Amino acid sequence: MSEQTYTMQDFKAGQPRWCPGCGDHGFLNSLHKAMAELGIAPSDTAIISGIGCSSRLPYYVNTYGFHTIHGRAAAVATGVKVANPELTVWQVSGDGDGLAIGGNHFIHAVRRNVDMNMILLNNRIYGLTKGQYSPTSPRGFVSKSTPYGTVEDPFHPAELTFGARGRFFARCVAIDSQGSIEVLKAAARHKGASVIEILQNCIIFNDGTHAAVSTKEGRAKNAIYLEQGKPMLFGENKEFGLMQEGFGLKVVKLGENGISEKDILVHDAHSLDNTLQLKLALMEGPDFPVALGVIRDVEAPTYDEALSEQVEEVKAKKKYHNFRELLLTNETWEVK
Repeated sequence: MSEQTYTMQDFKAGQPRWCPGCGDHGFLNSLHKAMAELGIAPSDTAIISGIGCSSRLPYYVNTYGFHTIHGRAAAVATGVKVANPELTVWQVSGDGDGLAIGGNHFIHAVRRNVDMNMILLNNRIYGLTKGQYSPTSPRGFVSKSTPYGTVEDPFHPAELTFGARGRFFARCVAIDSQGSIEVLKAAARHKGASVIEILQNCIIFNDGTHAAVSTKEGRAKNAIYLEQGKPMLFGENKEFGLMQEGFGLKVVKLGENGISEKDILVHDAHSLDNTLQLKLALMEGPDFPVALGVIRDVEAPTYDEALSEQVEEVKAKKKYHNFRELLLTNETWEVK
């Protein structure tokens, strides 16, 4: 953490080249604000991206950046973090780049718990290549590559993250500035692999894909902001809540059947058991609200730190510390 105070302007660079109305604009604004509030110097920050509309983001942030190749952002970001553990590393991918061609890198970066922030901008479409269905497109989705509707079930980013033993998962809406800023700051402060799903709109090829939560009014009705240690309440007047029913969840209304706030489940993102956290992350409308905020946040050893410690441990036990000493460990002789 730098002692210097930063503003959004310190992190701005270039002129974004996204379609007017693209959700990437809103998210970029929130990222600039979050970085300023975190107080980490631009010179101590790196943004690594893959290929896709969202992957242009490194050009618009005044930090170190690397626009890599399709699906390889997580692999390159892992290398960056291992080579320079002092850097704060942000990895940016879309749902296609991150979960299709880059899916294998995604799950292993999460499994290894590399200390980096993995941003997944999810608009459920391939936007850069002009509107093909993606791994998060819903069954039956009609696109240029599925003119009669896709016959596949989509990935749920949360389910994939939890299945890969993810320790941090959060979700926000790209144009919800305050919600996004808080989630991004929490992700940056988490030590380990942080996965942040950004519900983002593609105004050209998949407009309205997150319509239920795209407005402030919609989020009040159709989303729940999870806060650590607080009851799971939602609704325009916090009149609804979540209770456990058997092995599942149910929506209840306060005041009905004698239900009060003390009956409502309390959010615990730090629970090692992810059963309830996963149920929250998989909630969908119209029967349940969409969960926003930090859903899981559990500490665990990180790959980069463990690797660095292992290297130092092995070096301390070796009789040689450089290439010349290595050569001299074998039998030597002089030629006169």
